[in-house]
Amino acid sequence: MRPKILLCIAAAVTVASMSVFTTRAFSDNKVVIKGSTTVLPITQKAIEAFSKMHKDVSISVDGSGSGNGIKAIIDGTTDIANSSRAMKDNEKTKASDKGARIKEIVCAFDMIVPVVHPKNPLSKISMDQLKGIFDGSITNWKEVGGPDETIVVISRDTSSGTYEYWNEEVLKKGDVTPRAQLQASNGAVVTTVANNPKAIGYIGFGYMNSSVKALDVNNVKATLPNGKSGRYPISRKLYMYVNEKNYSPQARAFVQFILGRQGQALVKDAGYIPLR
Repeated sequence: MRPKILLCIAAAVTVASMSVFTTRAFSDNKVVIKGSTTVLPITQKAIEAFSKMHKDVSISVDGSGSGNGIKAIIDGTTDIANSSRAMKDNEKTKASDKGARIKEIVCAFDMIVPVVHPKNPLSKISMDQLKGIFDGSITNWKEVGGPDETIVVISRDTSSGTYEYWNEEVLKKGDVTPRAQLQASNGAVVTTVANNPKAIGYIGFGYMNSSVKALDVNNVKATLPNGKSGRYPISRKLYMYVNEKNYSPQARAFVQFILGRQGQALVKDAGYIPLR
């Protein structure tokens, strides 16, 4: 039997009460995962490997954003919420009010990388310059050592955990310029920047490819050793959230797989920083 793997980006998935999962045989159950597009490549690789060992388990995953994943775990419409940011206090309060007992699990580490078109001659940028570009006080590439061209700012939308981390660490909780083009996923940022020589965006390290060019930040390159050591200025934890009141055996097994040796090897394969 071929593994039942359902990979759907930003798909709406509705499931029955999670308590049903714990009463069925292992082979009859499903695991629903929602949330961060940053954590999505890790999850997809893990699903492929996990399903080879548990061929009767059906796993669905969507990349609709960290905020949507956290909302789903609070509402009880997902087994696992992927997130590239920590839960907020108001989200924890909502979960408590609904009787949920949320557990936070760190599954990997990541770097957020500013990217430009490969034809852009710029190779490095400072945190202060990034702030100026994304808050709109710097509007021309020549102000940061580039060509005399207007900067096209590409940002994630507000449901994104990547946006929220960027907002805190780079913008210092200021507003992104209203001229920014907002994108719903890391992949959309890559595509947009790759098609516009004047553009700059930011993505999770795992989404880096040859269609865009990474900029060094404060003279530090975005490499796995620099991310793991903390030298790279824009590094973060990646999370999976579960509700311990209805944490099904299948979901628990999948999370433990990711945290184990094979799963952490897949974290590295996906371009992220493993826990060990």
